[in-house]
Amino acid sequence: MKLILLLFFALFVSIAGAQGPSWVTPAVRAPHVAHHTFESSALQSKVSFHAYTPEVYELEKERRFPVLYWLHGTGGGLAGIAPVSAWFDAAIREGKMPPVVVVFPNGLATSMWCDSKDGAVPMETLVVKELVPHIDATFRTFAKREGRIVEGFSMGGYGAARLGLKFPEVFGAASCLAGGPLDLDFQGPRTRANPAERENILRMTFGGDLDYFRVQSPVTLAEKQAAAVRGKVFMRVAAGSRDFTAALNREFSSHLKRLNIDHTFIGVPGVGHETLPLLRGMGNEQWQFYRAALAAVSPTIR
Repeated sequence: MKLILLLFFALFVSIAGAQGPSWVTPAVRAPHVAHHTFESSALQSKVSFHAYTPEVYELEKERRFPVLYWLHGTGGGLAGIAPVSAWFDAAIREGKMPPVVVVFPNGLATSMWCDSKDGAVPMETLVVKELVPHIDATFRTFAKREGRIVEGFSMGGYGAARLGLKFPEVFGAASCLAGGPLDLDFQGPRTRANPAERENILRMTFGGDLDYFRVQSPVTLAEKQAAAVRGKVFMRVAAGSRDFTAALNREFSSHLKRLNIDHTFIGVPGVGHETLPLLRGMGNEQWQFYRAALAAVSPTIR
């Protein structure tokens, strides 16, 4: 199958690439959020992340908690940490979802949450092989797939979809919010897109190799991993009706349906490419997903 869909990237892609990766970010100051670093074997250097812990984490010292890995979009995720963590904090306090630790990895500006072809940015390896074990060793977590959700917006939605599909033994649930690119032809229609940006991403992350790009795609991974994820991974795809990724995400949902991969698709009327409006617009369906996905480890909240 050959899908030709749209992909849109930030204007500063080429600038970010020229400056090189910043593996340790400044600390974000927000309630219940802390800045951490760990030693990466893949990079032989420190890598930073932020983590939100709910108030009950400090009150119940013997309790273990599920972990939600929130993957940010292009450009870096520092600006989104405070509002996203506040969103989850309010939901937990109101009893809408089980208490979770929310981890905000440093995905750089344009990693696409995969290992770059040249090996310089081993982002998939960092998250799956290094960060997840580090979190389980450092925080009081349920160190099993049923206690982990991977979720993200835009580039992060792409990352959540591909990691959830590729590693069902690691993540019990995956949520793709306004994800992209969800195509197999990187040189498809470019309405509203900057061709130079697309070529920069293709060059920096995928080594200019369309075959490597296709192998990393959630579309391809869904085909390859269909049998492994059926009935095992809770999946969700969502996008606003005014989002320029809406068509991509609807087609990706149809692709999953053709492969008999159970999932929920949520289209939110009147919402563009905006994180919090999309989360708000999903209403109670937002919380039902978390409750169902984490029922095995947090059975008291339905």
